[in-house]
Amino acid sequence: MWRYSELLPLPQEYSASQPIGGTPLVRSRNLSERLGVKNLYFKNDAVNYPTLSFKDRVVATALAAARRFGFKTIGCSSTGNLANAVAAQGAQQGFDTCVFIPGDLEPAKVLNTAVYGGRIIRINGNYDHVNRLCTQIADKFHWGLVNVNLRPYYAEGSKTHGYEIAEQLGWELPDNVVVPMAGGSLIGKIAKGFCELAHLGWVEPKRVKFFGAQATGCSPIADGIKRELPRFVPQKPNTIARSLAIGNPADGPFALRLIRESGGWAEDISDSEIIDSIKLLAETEGIFAETAGGVTAGVAAKLIQQGRIGKEETTVVCITGNGLKTTDAIAADFPASEAIQPRLEAFEALLSEQLKDAVNA
Repeated sequence: MWRYSELLPLPQEYSASQPIGGTPLVRSRNLSERLGVKNLYFKNDAVNYPTLSFKDRVVATALAAARRFGFKTIGCSSTGNLANAVAAQGAQQGFDTCVFIPGDLEPAKVLNTAVYGGRIIRINGNYDHVNRLCTQIADKFHWGLVNVNLRPYYAEGSKTHGYEIAEQLGWELPDNVVVPMAGGSLIGKIAKGFCELAHLGWVEPKRVKFFGAQATGCSPIADGIKRELPRFVPQKPNTIARSLAIGNPADGPFALRLIRESGGWAEDISDSEIIDSIKLLAETEGIFAETAGGVTAGVAAKLIQQGRIGKEETTVVCITGNGLKTTDAIAADFPASEAIQPRLEAFEALLSEQLKDAVNA
């Protein structure tokens, strides 16, 4: 992402400490055929360095600002991925770190934060409770909370996700982008990135349709779009997609406006559909996404089926986190098989049984 340094709010003579971004844009080979579309891509930030989510991008720009402003302690309010990124990059850059999370986060995400040695404060409440507390902490303590008092710098890091999409498409903009929505910032910053590239003359200006993806159990922005509300109605989150479980999204009004002005739409899918979509994406494209990625892939399929995304159009689906972080969501679908004896006849018997089951299925 540092190849775009001049377009980011970085201090003069800034020297990056880690190679973040530059994730692959994967052209669909199998799922596109199943869905009946020709030009389907996945922007795969599930393999972003160092903590396997797009949040590594935003933390990189936020910590550059934190250093510039003299903060010694940095932190965040988080549904998991942001805490991972703050803990990892904070440790690498020598900051004291303290992250605040809801008490019910996925164990893998909590572990992926704890291993870096920072402090973790678990809150008995949802993300909206955590974020309100962090706003008070940012006012009282001289701490740099990346998505509170450093938020303008943090949000700009998301633009690099959009810059890379355009560059990887040969300096062309797609027709459609499907983006997961939690706080609602990413979808707007991708759009801003596209506009900046057009302003610079690096891409031809083009109307890109933006589609927002949410889980049914926490879908205030999608609900506002579908009911044609002037402003979304906050919701109490109830979904396995905890990284998207923000019932009162800070950038929700801007996401609503962008989606409408671009000619796009927003949709949501149920928890069971999220699990099915995680498995489908893995089985067809070899991409193991977390629950948020299941939301985005599932919503993209739904939009194609609805005819909102054209079969000849170029569509990019944003995958923002790795499935290794949310294994608890799908573990029940993959029970451990019984071990067989280390003998050829045992394997042949098992193989025969599996083939029989496949035929019956």
